[in-house]
Amino acid sequence: MIDDMDQTCPAGLYLDGIFHAYDGKPVVRGVTVAVPPGQMVCLLGPSGCGKTTTLRIAAGLERSSRGRVTLNCQLVSGDGVHLPPEARNVGFLFQDYALFPHLNVAANVAFGLDRLGRGERSRRVDEMLRQVGMDSYADSWPHQLSGGQQQRVALARALAPKPRLMLLDEPFSGLDKRLRDQVRDQTLHVLKSSGVSTLMVTHDPEEAMFMADAIALMKDGRIVQFGSPEELYLRPATPFVASFFGEVNLIPVQVGGGMVQTPFGPLAAPGLEDGQAAELLIRPEGLALRPDPQGTAEVLAARMLGRVSLIHLRVGGLHLHARVPGHFMPAEGTRLAAELDASQAHVYPAEAGKA
Repeated sequence: MIDDMDQTCPAGLYLDGIFHAYDGKPVVRGVTVAVPPGQMVCLLGPSGCGKTTTLRIAAGLERSSRGRVTLNCQLVSGDGVHLPPEARNVGFLFQDYALFPHLNVAANVAFGLDRLGRGERSRRVDEMLRQVGMDSYADSWPHQLSGGQQQRVALARALAPKPRLMLLDEPFSGLDKRLRDQVRDQTLHVLKSSGVSTLMVTHDPEEAMFMADAIALMKDGRIVQFGSPEELYLRPATPFVASFFGEVNLIPVQVGGGMVQTPFGPLAAPGLEDGQAAELLIRPEGLALRPDPQGTAEVLAARMLGRVSLIHLRVGGLHLHARVPGHFMPAEGTRLAAELDASQAHVYPAEAGKA
């Protein structure tokens, strides 16, 4: 635990040993995570894993049963202290935008700026609307805007008071895919340029990898792995982490001589004992394919999925999937050589996989 007066504590947001329960049922179990200034951390995980409750505790909307929350080394929750959201200088961006329908765009952005003089308030509103590309809509009403435009106005309003912390709860899930990609790209650049600490909740691993400097993947109220998007994708700590970031081929194997035998050759199995049952997880993009009449892989089906082609394969007695960039549509029954990228393959104890 950090001391409220200890200047060595992490700047930005720091959640320290957070626990919480509803009606006696634990939903957050010992979560510790730091969000430095200018960085975005995503709380990622399936429904019911505790990520939204963790966000609400950071906001001050919930009071944790145990643990401490600090903002720039100021204790805001814990040890008998609990500052309400309005005393924490926190900005919010949620799925429903929550714009005031009776105020125009400029007035919505100005809503939290009462402490500023009229001239300074007007300049701040203009600056924020320019930053999100909505300056030409200052006199428009919320009902006249598209969902993406409303989201950008909500972002401008949240950032206008210069908060110490931005909290985003599934902010893009209500948008169609094309618009979602555009709005989250703009949101990312606006937040990064503002230098604010940002904590975001999402259940979408691709969105987390796109937005985050670091990801905290949660399961059953705990963080099961924390690190950069590359770390979680390339070095998953558990089968749950590996499979959460996309489809995997699962092959039962057995350890012998520190290795496991696979249809693509032996792979190292560090930390596992000889004779131990294990599971090999291979990402579909980890299989490289090329035509070869003597190849060990037989094409069962091929489907074009836009930027990639999905190939169903029979390798020995196994049904595997491979994802190949671009257009690659071999006919059913074609023989292929399949080569494995070992960085896309992970070996775990079988018991951990079943869990």
